[in-house]
Amino acid sequence: MLRSFIFASALLLGLAQAAPAAEIGDDGLHKEDWFSITFKDINEDIRAAKDAGKRLALIFEQRGCIYCKEVHEVVLADPEVRDYINENFMVVQYNLHGSEEVVDTDGEELTEKAIGRKWRLLFTPTILFMPEEPVEGKDAAQAAVAIMPGAFKKGTFLEMFVWVRNKGYEGEEGFQDYYNRRWREKHGGAEPTAQD
Repeated sequence: MLRSFIFASALLLGLAQAAPAAEIGDDGLHKEDWFSITFKDINEDIRAAKDAGKRLALIFEQRGCIYCKEVHEVVLADPEVRDYINENFMVVQYNLHGSEEVVDTDGEELTEKAIGRKWRLLFTPTILFMPEEPVEGKDAAQAAVAIMPGAFKKGTFLEMFVWVRNKGYEGEEGFQDYYNRRWREKHGGAEPTAQD
């Protein structure tokens, strides 16, 4: 009886922590079932995120991107990271070479590919963190409160979302100083390494 209870408890714990593998869509991008599918009208998405008590994050990816694969299969597969982002952010995926229409915050309508060029995006994944309110007179890249260019390990990736959610961009402490301070607090004064 005790052995069955222990086995069942271990099985349930393992299932609760296991993340479903992100599927690959027809466009070659990993698809998270908790990402939001929208009409890609960014100001409308900012409003929808706010109505849900969340912040809007736009993630640009491309087919064959090894760093995008790592983000989905390693970083977002971690329940701590995935659950925090899902609870606090509405994430909309963009294809750097895609043809879906996007309505920028300045009202210009372009394809995903053209908007990526307009915003001068060079790396995937790139995440744009949008302000809490719709924007007028600026494009989304100008209006973004923070941009994460490229893939990072779990700790840095998660801390960037925490920093944005807590409006760290409004304070005097930039993200890198914030991250280093948080690391030292968690690790008894030790400095972070490239592996973190």
